[in-house]
Order: sequence, then C-alpha cells, then structure tokens
Amino acid sequence: MKVLIVHAHPEPQSFTAALRDQAISTLQAQGHEVQVSDLYGMNWNPVASASDFTSRENPEYLVYALEQRLGVKSQSIAADIQQELDKLLWADLLILNFPIFWFSAPAMLKGWIDRVLVSGVCYGGKRFYDQGGLAGKKALVTVTLGGREHMFGERAIHGPLADMLRPILRGTLAYVGFEVLEPFVAWHVPYISAEARQDFLHGYQQRLERLADDQPLVFPKLEQFDEALYPLT
Repeated sequence: MKVLIVHAHPEPQSFTAALRDQAISTLQAQGHEVQVSDLYGMNWNPVASASDFTSRENPEYLVYALEQRLGVKSQSIAADIQQELDKLLWADLLILNFPIFWFSAPAMLKGWIDRVLVSGVCYGGKRFYDQGGLAGKKALVTVTLGGREHMFGERAIHGPLADMLRPILRGTLAYVGFEVLEPFVAWHVPYISAEARQDFLHGYQQRLERLADDQPLVFPKLEQFDEALYPLT
C-alpha cells in the first residue's frame, strides 16, 4: 500500500508529530511505502490565489475552480500544487494528521485542501461521493486536542466531535470519493502523563496494523438520488 501522511502542526516536538512518526514506523514495518508532507516544515503556502497559475483562461476575473481544471490540462498550475497532487494520486491511503484548532483544522491544512484537491481531477460536475475523482482510495483523520473525552458528545458541553470534523470527513474526503475511516483521536494530550501518551501511541500502532479490517463510515451514494439529486426514497 502507498500512504501519504499530510502533517500540520507548528511544533516539531509535538505529540501530533509523535503520532506522525508512529504512523511512519508502523506502516513501513508492514512493508508499505510512505511519503510525508510536513506542511509547516515545507513552509507550505495555504493561500489560494491567482498566483497559483502561470497562465489563465480568464486573466480579468478569477474563477479558481475553473482555472484549476484548465491549469492541470495546460500544465500551468503552480509547481508546489502539482507536487502535492502527484503524491495524492500516487497514494492508496491518505492520513491527515493535525491538532484541533478552534473546533476545526489548522488554516495550514485547510489551505492544502483548497489548493491541492483540484477541480477536474478530484471532483467536478457529478463526480462526488462514491463517484468522486479519488474513489477507490482510503482516508484516515488523526487528531489531537486538549479537551477530555467526556466533553464531546450529544449532551456534552462541546457537542459531538463528529460535528467539528464533518467539513473534513464528509465535505472534503467523502465528497472527493475517499472511503473515510473512523478517526483516531488522542484526547487531552497537553495535560496527560508520559505514560498516557505512550498508551495513545500504542493504540495508534494497533489501529494502523489492523486498517485492513476497518469498515468505512457511511456517506451518500449517487445511486440513491435522481438526476436532479432528489432522494429516490
């Protein structure tokens, strides 16, 4: 299996980085090929803009998704985007590895999504969900956060963690066709003991060793809708 880990944390010594390293060692020990995009380490540019294209179909008015679509065909898309897109298309499994910032992902990771999930390749028209451009690939979200597990749930103070991750799990990964696996979550990590952190790392190792047994989360399929995208039942 070919695995791309997209890592987004500003501190190289963070526990999020330890999870990244655990993933690398575990997956390589199983014989998988692994590439890593360390977004902060790469000084990744998260800002989608007109400078992402060396030439444009419409120089007067930027329709970003349209220019993406044409830019890939004409090879006028920025080199940093093309490099990441090549990694993404190479991979069988994408791991997004990041901390929760303000009930969401870091801006650096959002910017990778905005620029790399290119229209015309990853999605477009009715090429979404099970018909998305990345259908046949799997995705795993691995997150760290400061809150305790009991703070997240239907009646908990912060609500379900799944609500915070919905834009990534459904609106991004499932939308472009990935089979999305249940996220791995490390709770309360800034405040727990070294032993507790090791327990999380061990649990992550075990999870990665059994990924083949994971059942993906359930998302819509286009066959459940008519041509106008009204549900059939």
